[in-house]
Amino acid sequence: MAASCCAAIIRASRNSLGRLSIPCIVQRNIGAIHTNSALLSIKNSELDEFQLGVRVRSKEWDRYNEIVYPPLEEGQTPRPAEITHARFNVKYSPEKLWYIACMIRGMSIDEALKQVSFYKRQGSVHIKEVLLEAQEMAVRDHNVEFKSNLWIADSFTEKGEVVKGLRKHRSMRYGIVHYRYSHYFVRLREGKPPKHYYPPPLTGHEKMEEYIKDMRARRIALGL
Repeated sequence: MAASCCAAIIRASRNSLGRLSIPCIVQRNIGAIHTNSALLSIKNSELDEFQLGVRVRSKEWDRYNEIVYPPLEEGQTPRPAEITHARFNVKYSPEKLWYIACMIRGMSIDEALKQVSFYKRQGSVHIKEVLLEAQEMAVRDHNVEFKSNLWIADSFTEKGEVVKGLRKHRSMRYGIVHYRYSHYFVRLREGKPPKHYYPPPLTGHEKMEEYIKDMRARRIALGL
């Protein structure tokens, strides 16, 4: 009875893995995918996406780098350069990576690199690598003169692949394990960062005015 249950569980796990859009190299190493992910070895390489069977680049996000604006007329201010870059299938939770992505918004590229260098989370390593790659692309492909003259205009994450696995429990019981992947997107803009990327905190007088406005907007029940 126990042998038949084990055989049924193994057969079900093989069928579920066969339906996943993951290359054969990942399926062969699926037992150790949580320790040494094969997806990270092809993160931003020049390999063919169709051949690998995983998503390594974004056609929509990278298309922003190919926009050609019309020539500026005389007297117009020069348009700052913008660089978009991304990394896909990062073996990290999207919710945890979101905190680091929000932290560096509105910072200069040098300050963002300092912050992620001393951030005690695994996801900061991936974000630092993406920022360095985007900084190199800005100088090489987008004619940015000074690599330090950049700031983080956009930084956000998206949910990636979710690989299901099995974990053995006591007395022939098994539990489902979810190995979650995430995508990270960043946009660099030439120039100095703004003073307030997020809305600045209200001063004492502004809080008082808002309080008085709310009090005057009250509706008295059963009143005229």
